[in-house]
Amino acid sequence: MRPSILFRPSTKGLLLAIVLTTGFISTLSASTELAYVTNEKDNSISVVELDTFTVIRTIPVGDRPRGFIFNHDQSLAYICASDSDRIQILDVATDKIVGELPSGEDPETIALHPNGTTIYTANEDDALLTVIDIPTAQVISQIDVGVEPEGLAVSPDGSKLVVTSETTNMVHWIDTATNTNYANSLVGARPRSAVFTQDNQQLWVSSEIGGQVTVFNVADQSVKHEITFAVKGIHKDRVQPVGIVLMKSKPLAFVALGPSNHVAVIDTNTMQVLEYLLVGRRVWQLAFNQDESLLLTTNGISGDISIIDTDKLKTIKSVKVGRYPWGISVKYL
Repeated sequence: MRPSILFRPSTKGLLLAIVLTTGFISTLSASTELAYVTNEKDNSISVVELDTFTVIRTIPVGDRPRGFIFNHDQSLAYICASDSDRIQILDVATDKIVGELPSGEDPETIALHPNGTTIYTANEDDALLTVIDIPTAQVISQIDVGVEPEGLAVSPDGSKLVVTSETTNMVHWIDTATNTNYANSLVGARPRSAVFTQDNQQLWVSSEIGGQVTVFNVADQSVKHEITFAVKGIHKDRVQPVGIVLMKSKPLAFVALGPSNHVAVIDTNTMQVLEYLLVGRRVWQLAFNQDESLLLTTNGISGDISIIDTDKLKTIKSVKVGRYPWGISVKYL
């Protein structure tokens, strides 16, 4: 069979050649970005090339992978293998697991301190926050928090960490210098994700069953705003906020709304919802590419990721990955 060759300009104007024969061979340009997607039911990671929106490889990992983050230079990735009770370390250059970190039972999400050597994980079954030193692979501390902790966020200046507890309906504020819990804030039912603004002034927290996002003033933990959602034609019980991302380049926030199959777009100046974007089924987590021109969503039930053009505020593509995609992060090449 004669190979067919497709040329497509990459995002930075370089040419990408894809040679299709009986298999798939990809020659990646220097500008290619790769999305790494954890698949809960397949115990794998799908790697999606963002010039062609194609899965180029699948990496086997531990049982029920969920949280996934890169280290600062993106040479390594950390994976919550929840049912293996481990954080696995992936060498991105070789796609091989090269180590593990002790995590306690059922690690679900992870967050990396700006120092690059301290990592945090939420232990859902044990109501604990585990603090781990990466170079020594040792647990530094375990902090008692509320029931079913999940969402984690470290402030950009590294001084604060928050963890959300789903059953206790609280945000727990941790001093990273002392690893002590210095404040607790009530939020709507079943809080999921948390994210700090780049200026360290605000914290955004989603409440899945409460159907809202709460915006806190970080200095005194007071509530600044509560944002609710109403998707046309969707019952309010199916509008369940989970993942949140905040743009650096524009005053916009995006919130995944779970089984409503929509992502909300929020003007962060007015705190008003601008749009609801239709994506795949049970949208969960979100990630930008480097220049924030694309937003990627993991859609658990439909087993795909949706690609959103953030300039047009339009969903432009879906890419089939593994079963129950959960976590996502983009490697910039």
